[in-house]
Amino acid sequence: MENVRITGVAAEGNAIARIDGDMVVFVGFGAPDDIVDIKIDRKKRRYAEGHIERIIQSSPMRVAPRCEHFGVCGGCRWQHLPYSFQLECKRQQVVDALERIAKVEIPEVSPILGSSNIWEYRNKMESTFSTRRWLTFEKLRSGEEIPNRDAAGFHIPGAFDKVLDIHKCHLQEDFGNRLRLFIKDYALREGLSFYDLREQHGLLRTVMIRTASTGEKMAVIVVGEEAPELYMPLLDAVAEEFKNELTSLMYVVNLKVNDTIADQEVKLHSGKPYIEEEMEGLRFRIGPKSFYQTNSAQAYELYKVARDMAALTGDELVYDLYTGTGTIANFVARRASKVIGIEYVPEAISDAKLNSEVNGINNTLFYAGDMKDVLTDEFIAAHGHPDVMIIDPPRAGMHGDVVEVIKRCKPERIVYVSCNPATQARDLSLLDDLYSVFKVQPVDMFPHTAHVENVVGLNLRPEPKIVTPVSETVDDGEGD
Repeated sequence: MENVRITGVAAEGNAIARIDGDMVVFVGFGAPDDIVDIKIDRKKRRYAEGHIERIIQSSPMRVAPRCEHFGVCGGCRWQHLPYSFQLECKRQQVVDALERIAKVEIPEVSPILGSSNIWEYRNKMESTFSTRRWLTFEKLRSGEEIPNRDAAGFHIPGAFDKVLDIHKCHLQEDFGNRLRLFIKDYALREGLSFYDLREQHGLLRTVMIRTASTGEKMAVIVVGEEAPELYMPLLDAVAEEFKNELTSLMYVVNLKVNDTIADQEVKLHSGKPYIEEEMEGLRFRIGPKSFYQTNSAQAYELYKVARDMAALTGDELVYDLYTGTGTIANFVARRASKVIGIEYVPEAISDAKLNSEVNGINNTLFYAGDMKDVLTDEFIAAHGHPDVMIIDPPRAGMHGDVVEVIKRCKPERIVYVSCNPATQARDLSLLDDLYSVFKVQPVDMFPHTAHVENVVGLNLRPEPKIVTPVSETVDDGEGD
């Protein structure tokens, strides 16, 4: 399709074009007012998906992307758009979800809180080592001989077995690039095998790098073979090269098919088994399996928003649902009478309890289990009626049973934190008969992506007054 005008951007990060006034086409890496040639890749009944073959006329909105891998790597889809426009799009994404899905009465959505750092903001990155390096069409057409296709980088979207070799990523501080490239160069020099994602064999699988606002750093190297004679010298070399920077160096021997280490033993090579984040004097220990918001500086802003909406006076019993490692629970505990946190992952609850202990917080309780199984009427009867609930569910939102328990126990105030405005909007519609929205605050955690966090404050609606009809008195003429 030739000379097509890009008209806007969609919630998933794609650009939007219209063909013949009717057919909507979603394409990646476009900017409003681009004039482009589009190739249609997939056509549905109501829309199509495609990609830009050629830019005829660039939008005046376009800016130069910083990353050399932009357009191939799927990590940052909006580097070509000004950050101010990215924020507009994310706020509109929240507005659209609340208006089209929730269909509840809402106040004006507050201006989105932008990230102070739009580069090197991520505190956690995971890279994959693979024998199947992704090659661009230009590289394939060049006819150049490619003797080695080992790669260290990120999965190509839609191709589980292909990895884009990353030279420099701008989303985490440069320490992550230096460490990844050191491991790759060492492996090539020493003849260590990279993992074949299709055939499921090879030594080097992944490396996870975590950096904290305190300056502490962790690396977890995952190998696919029980061959200590090969991977221990690598670990020793990494420890020596980064001895002045690494706080924690750990490793995992993962012999199963998938890459997750949630069910694997993590072993300590050197340093501490954790790093620490700091927030308002609180220290949070982050282990290799711990969940922590990926943008440390912006997480502080998010938690402040949630705490302000909770409007705690010091007397409230707070329930923190989907508490993770208890970061929000411990963050608000100083302003509450008691905080009860519930989370599915037992290891996360162990971290939450430890973080309370480390910070001398003694008014928190944490429970592990599936939310719909733990949060029951019996649980609330045993632990107390919550005055405030803070809810931060996964992208799928809340289970229907959880919503019903919340409606039966009727906390005076709910603070709903979400990474998915669509499922948040669905849940708000389920709460609408009992709760009214008093504030909506979007927060940008991930610059250059289409992802947005949103915080909604809800108040319990007043009970309708029951008016007792006044019965008429009939004078029967007999007096009293």
